[in-house]
Formats: sequence, structure tokens, C-alpha cells
Amino acid sequence: MARKAARADHDPAQFRPDKLRRARIEVEFEEPTLLGAVFGQFDSNLVQVENRLGVYIAARGNRIQIEGPEDAVARARDTLKGMYQRLERGQDLDSGAIESLISMSAEPTLEGIIAGDGGAPPIMIRTRKKTIVPRSAAQIEYMRALAKNDLIFALGPAGTGKTYIAVAQAVSQLMTGSVQRLILSRPAVEAGEKLGFLPGDMKDKVDPYLRPLYDALYDCMPPEQVERRLESGEIEVAPIAFMRGRTLADAFVILDEAQNTTREQMKMFLTRFGQNSRMVVCGDPRQVDIPGGDKMSGLADAVGRLEGVENIAVARFTAADVVRHPIVGRIVEAYEGPEA
Repeated sequence: MARKAARADHDPAQFRPDKLRRARIEVEFEEPTLLGAVFGQFDSNLVQVENRLGVYIAARGNRIQIEGPEDAVARARDTLKGMYQRLERGQDLDSGAIESLISMSAEPTLEGIIAGDGGAPPIMIRTRKKTIVPRSAAQIEYMRALAKNDLIFALGPAGTGKTYIAVAQAVSQLMTGSVQRLILSRPAVEAGEKLGFLPGDMKDKVDPYLRPLYDALYDCMPPEQVERRLESGEIEVAPIAFMRGRTLADAFVILDEAQNTTREQMKMFLTRFGQNSRMVVCGDPRQVDIPGGDKMSGLADAVGRLEGVENIAVARFTAADVVRHPIVGRIVEAYEGPEA
């Protein structure tokens, strides 16, 4: 395959420091019709792998040649094989998926765990619109925890998939009938700014705070189903204040932005737990916006009290688990590094 103009200035000589052992390998793929999607438009996927791993990739027919530092070449090979396998399984392949494969190439066994190699079931969540597979080692453990525990705390920075995966699991269980209701909640706390008076009825006033939960819902279910289930009450989106006095049975309950709850709010929320229910509490302990600044976050307090209790799991994410644009991970690291 001829080199594209977008890659004409890519000089492999820049990746040839004398200190690094060089390697050149060739990878052959059985199904040429999938390679167009593997390469991406104007070879954009190959460029992404080249830039992240410091290798040079040349494609000829159904063969791909990789050249560069020995360890980087091995990681590029595993990444390309993972890209091809995802397409074989009918899964999406976008820049985020490629980025996660690059990250997991440092631990080659992870992709095999996700795919279910060795007779184990594959790790995935099926919804009406898509199949979600883990994009980091932390997400693998998180999905396992969601499948077997009653209460899960998901802690970590933005962009690690805490809320999105929880909503996907909730939608999956609602579709299969293992729960009858899906309840999404979060504290209505402003992130360091005063919005003043908001017009409209109660729904109009609280919806802006709950928009991220709606976004995840619409990504996992057809819009008409979301609207129908919202109207019927099968899906309920409400601020945490509306949970007081209720018992949430046969429900999958998600509390987002939980770091902005007080200890009293968190205790009230957790004690809403009913029969045949599951709860997921998501938050970033480093982004507390509780007014006044002198109150302890209910999330940190609850984790300290409940970690280690039977059927309660804690999933922790770091900047390395960010699955949005790679720059988001670097931003999180800059804000949460040793100096921070």
C-alpha cells in the first residue's frame, strides 16, 4: 500500500537512538477486508500507533511491517492484533479504543482476559445500542465488581468511565429483567459558580445537574425507549434530596458526583437499599464542591467505614485509566501529581 501524503514527513530515523535495540517484524492478517478499518482514513489509526509508540509502520497488502525499538515494536504488534480482533468481534474501533489497546499493550495478557481466552467468559456489557468492553485494567476489575457485588464505590478522576460503565450495566440489567427500575441520582451542587435563579418547574431546575446521566442513557438505549421508560417511571433521574424516605427495591441505583454529598446525605442514600437492588456510588474524592468547605465528603467517609464489608467493593481509578482524549490523562496527572 502506498504511503499517504499525511504521513510523508514521518521520518523513522528520529526513532533510532544508538542506545535502543532495533527490531523489525512483519504481521500478516487473514482477512484483508478488515484492514481498511484497521488502518483508518488516510492511515490515521496507524499514525496514532506510530506517534504513541515511536515506531514506523509500512503496509503492503495484508502484511504490516513494524520497525523501531524492540519493546515498542512488540507493543505495536499487540496493539494492531487487538485492533483487528475487535473488528472481528464486531466491536467499535475509534481513537479511544486504540488508545486503550496501546495502554494495555504494556500488559499483553489484558486483551486476552477481555476476549475470554482460555475458556473464561469474555468481559463485556451488552446494551441495545452497543457492546461495552473494558479499556483498562481498572475497568476490568470494575466490570467484575459490578457483576457480583451489591454495593460498589467507584473512585477516580474524570474520564475513567466510572459513571458510563455503571449506566451501561444498569441498562443491561433493565433489559434482561433482573431489575425493574433504573434510578440515577446526584447532589445538585454547583461546581464553584453561582447559577442564580433557574426558570421552569422542578424538572427544569434539576435537569442541568443531571445532564451527564442523560447523556450516558441515550448512548446505551434508543432515544424513544429512554423517553418511554422515563414517562413510565422505569427510569428515574432525580437529585439525591428526593431519595429521603424511600425504599429502593428491585432497582439499579447510581449516585454520581458522590464526593459532593455530606455524611448525612450519604448515610440517608445508602440506607435506601432494598431487596434485589444494586447500588453504584461514583465520585472523584479530589473534586469536592461542598459549599462552605468545612464539611467532610460523604464519599470519603463512607468508603472509610465500609471498605472490606462483605458484598461491598471499591474500584479505584487513576489518571492512567482515563479513556477520553490522551491529553485528559496528562491534565489529570498535572493537577494530581506530587507537587499538587
